[in-house]
Amino acid sequence: MACFAKQYYASEAHFIHLQHQILASKSQFSSFPSKLTSLKNSNKRSLLLQRPLYISSLGGLGHFDESKNSKPREPLIGCSAYEAHRTQPISINIDFDEQAKAATAQKLKIGVYFATWWALNVIFNIYNKKVLNAFPFPWLTSTLSLAAGSLMMLISWASRIAEAPKTDLEFWKALFPVALAHTIGHVAATVSMSKVAVSFTHIIKSGEPAFSVLVSRFLLGEMFPAPVYLSLVPIIGGCALAAVTELNFNMTGFVGAMISNLAFVFRNIFSKRGMKGKSVGGMNYYACLSMLSLLILTPFAIAVEGPQMWAIGWQSAVSQIGPNFVSYMSLNEISPLTFSIGNTMKRISVIVSSIIIFQTPVQPINALGAAIAVLGTFLYSQVNSKKAVARSS
Repeated sequence: MACFAKQYYASEAHFIHLQHQILASKSQFSSFPSKLTSLKNSNKRSLLLQRPLYISSLGGLGHFDESKNSKPREPLIGCSAYEAHRTQPISINIDFDEQAKAATAQKLKIGVYFATWWALNVIFNIYNKKVLNAFPFPWLTSTLSLAAGSLMMLISWASRIAEAPKTDLEFWKALFPVALAHTIGHVAATVSMSKVAVSFTHIIKSGEPAFSVLVSRFLLGEMFPAPVYLSLVPIIGGCALAAVTELNFNMTGFVGAMISNLAFVFRNIFSKRGMKGKSVGGMNYYACLSMLSLLILTPFAIAVEGPQMWAIGWQSAVSQIGPNFVSYMSLNEISPLTFSIGNTMKRISVIVSSIIIFQTPVQPINALGAAIAVLGTFLYSQVNSKKAVARSS
């Protein structure tokens, strides 16, 4: 009994000792927030610049018994955090091979477009000149080329190869001045080609940028930077040199090419002003333009040349070369900068191929004038493209 009482009092004394230790640890915990609050209030900016506090557990913060015989305690609170300045990379898997393949396919597609565009333009100009040599009726030839293009698009819409555009009366009203200028430019170019060599017509038509700048400056009041005006010097000088040295010069052919330049400048102006915001674009826009131009041109072609002249000319042409069919196709799928480069190369290919096929006599000074004019057109297109990019940005 005495032994049990002794053990009881010893245990009670040990319990009281532990209770005092726990109360002491509580006082330490209670003083910690006040110290933290005072530290936060006194030096808030320095705390913001320091790294976050790492807390793994609360074990050992009091005078707990951590003897060898005691069992390891489970941490009351466990947390982990990354430092504020430590960033975690976001893994994004991008298949660069697929992107490279898509870019290569796009470049190949544009290359095919360019090759097709140049080839069809060369074929059109060569066969158009052959038809005009055997059948010298430029008004009917212009009408038939517009009719062929319009028929092709109607068949494409009917067979759902191409989606038909959604148009209304307001669209056709806005398109009418564009189609009128397009008709004049198309007929004037064909008249020029019927009187002079294909190469000479295209050399004169390379002066279209000069007409564009002059009309925009003096009729519309639009200002251009100095490089644009400087690029006109080789254009005008080259065209003048080619015209003076042309062996088979014809005034009707020269005037026809100049009228074509002026008409196409007004076509572009009317298109920018009247067709802005219209939903029809690309090939469908050109198809609608050709159809409306066909309606405008047909009565004038009948009045100027007439069926009787066509019948006589057709009999003469069939007796010489036999029946031939001419088709026309247009391509418009390229950005303005790429288009300007391609258009320059197309004109060069037409000029060179027509000289070779028709064996057009060319003097060195005439070739120099053509080269200067085409180079000036290229420089103008580059300066104008940079100007357009600067405006959009």
